[in-house]
Amino acid sequence: MDDQDITVRIAQFLETCRRHQLKITPQRVAIYRELVQSDMHPSADALYQTVRKEFPNISFDTVNRTLLTFANIGVANVVEIFGGAKRFDPNTTDHHHVHCIQCGKIMDFHHRHFDDLDDPEDVPGNFRILDKRIVLKGICNECSNNSR
Repeated sequence: MDDQDITVRIAQFLETCRRHQLKITPQRVAIYRELVQSDMHPSADALYQTVRKEFPNISFDTVNRTLLTFANIGVANVVEIFGGAKRFDPNTTDHHHVHCIQCGKIMDFHHRHFDDLDDPEDVPGNFRILDKRIVLKGICNECSNNSR
């Protein structure tokens, strides 16, 4: 993502914060900037390690709660990787993920067939499905090549 894209994303982020009456702080802007600059779907800890270089007094709890707030207002998504830490995704458009179970890398992908899946009729508890995300697990090429 180039600087112009980041500037546009941050401007959209600031507008969304205003709409949700969320106070705009330098720490929140820094956390969001680091999130949108990363293509790795970082964990709260990874973002904390980066942001605390700029804000040494920031706590992990502040970073984690801020990321959850970002998810609540719709500027980020939580990527649940069962058995691992929550990861965060600034890409809020419809897409799916592929997850390397060796190195933990998560990458976005689009697949029209997955997008068009019908909601299953036999979901227990009479849930109303709001969103569908497919997570494919495997081993990335880099990890495959390193194990040879």
